Amino acid sequence: MVFSSFEFLGVFLPLFLIAYCLVWKYAKPYRNAVVFLFSIGFYAYGAITSGTPLYILLLFVSVIFNFAVGKELSRLGKREEPPKGRMKAVLAFGIVIDFGILFLFKYADFVFGVSLGLALPIGISFYTFQIVSYIIDVYRQPQLVEKSFVNLGAYIMMFPQLIAGPIVRFSTVRADLRKRVESRAMFLEGVKTFIIGLGYKVIIANQLGSTWTQANTIGFESLSVPMAWLSMVAYSFQLFFDFYGYSLMAIGLGRMMGFEFPQNFDSPYVSVSMTEFWRRWHMTLGTWFREYVYIPLGGNRLGKGRGIFNLFVVWMLTGFWHGADWNFIIWGFFLFAVIAVERLGVRDFMESHRFIGHVYMILLIPLQWMVFAVSDLKKLGALYGRLVGIGGIAVSGSDWLTELSHIWWILLIALVLSTDLGKKLYAKVKDSKLIWIPLLAVLAAVIYCLAMGLNDPFLYFRF
Repeated sequence: MVFSSFEFLGVFLPLFLIAYCLVWKYAKPYRNAVVFLFSIGFYAYGAITSGTPLYILLLFVSVIFNFAVGKELSRLGKREEPPKGRMKAVLAFGIVIDFGILFLFKYADFVFGVSLGLALPIGISFYTFQIVSYIIDVYRQPQLVEKSFVNLGAYIMMFPQLIAGPIVRFSTVRADLRKRVESRAMFLEGVKTFIIGLGYKVIIANQLGSTWTQANTIGFESLSVPMAWLSMVAYSFQLFFDFYGYSLMAIGLGRMMGFEFPQNFDSPYVSVSMTEFWRRWHMTLGTWFREYVYIPLGGNRLGKGRGIFNLFVVWMLTGFWHGADWNFIIWGFFLFAVIAVERLGVRDFMESHRFIGHVYMILLIPLQWMVFAVSDLKKLGALYGRLVGIGGIAVSGSDWLTELSHIWWILLIALVLSTDLGKKLYAKVKDSKLIWIPLLAVLAAVIYCLAMGLNDPFLYFRF
């Protein structure tokens, strides 16, 4: 069940909000139980409709297992003289089991070169990172342990961010899980944020996705040079508004319940360096790797050489986290190489010559997304060749004009909204009652698109 579907918008969400509001009014201590139960139902629906009903048990067992690991780490850590060796053993055991499950379902086929026939559980990369962050945080600070199984279950399985983030650390929502104050103003702000995210996904991302689909249908080797560039740019905007839209919807749903989820994007396409870009893109993933990999390895505190090595580890893991295929490994290495070079002075130059930095990133951002998007390395080579007119023969030299005539206005909107301009404009008018007029217009357009069958799965669901 995706947020941009009639099942969610017309059935699941209204039922959840009715149940949550009733409990909020008459039985506040059971709010997390409602979140937990509906989240189980949300994931169960997805597991059943995808033909993997047992995967709901896999996730539920993971919650039970990590609840027990957290309790044991807290019990040991609260002793007058905590047995550090035993605590490390318990933590290591928990991490091995959690990542072992992820490895089995996501990476075993790739690493061992055999097909186990296991479908990838939806959202496993995201909820595994949340689970692991919880037990690491409890190891570091035993007082953070969650004593309520329902509260921990609500945190791990919370349906707004279960499938594709943002990756929420337990310490971020711990206080809200135990005691939060919902308000009408916060609820309405959540509704606004949700509608904006829904519009980004359905009206912008889905429509631009048709261009990328068209390019794949034609075949990269048969694209004209302008069509190759147009499809690359369209995909870059599609990916951004697809994932950004999901993150906004998740944040909006969280606010309806009184939770403040962390922001996941900060206008990454206005960056002047790749280093800055990855501080602005998927920020919760970057925070996770910084807190649980880069800093524990020593960060940049142990010298320039060790810092570069630690950066290499982080980016290879980042690439592999996104997918078990060679293109993701190449993508991770490519980003490591660019960011490592930027550390040698390129970043400082770009930040002091921002126009050049923007031109640099206008070229680099879509080029790196092609490595991310195309898993077949032969096809990837054909696409890069067509960008400069090498290899293949274009089916039509005017293919890009036909495609551009369909999407030019969406590209223009996407360009504006990918800058800070859209956020600044919204900040000025969001408290006005008149803001509901364009928001309701967006909602009507979304419903029309869904009724016409113009909807695609979220791109990050495959991770």
